[in-house]
Amino acid sequence: MPELSRFLGIVVYMLYDDHKPPHFHAEYGEYKISVEIESGVVEGRFPRRALRAVLE
Repeated sequence: MPELSRFLGIVVYMLYDDHKPPHFHAEYGEYKISVEIESGVVEGRFPRRALRAVLE
């Protein structure tokens, strides 16, 4: 897993040959999300505080 960042227990990563549109993934414990880079659309579940930190 190509890790971009690790902070506050959150791991942010991108997969090289993943599907379109461009997006990144984040994991926090058992929670996982995918965030579209251009639109900011979030798929998945994350605690509110952790989600704010990722989107910031």
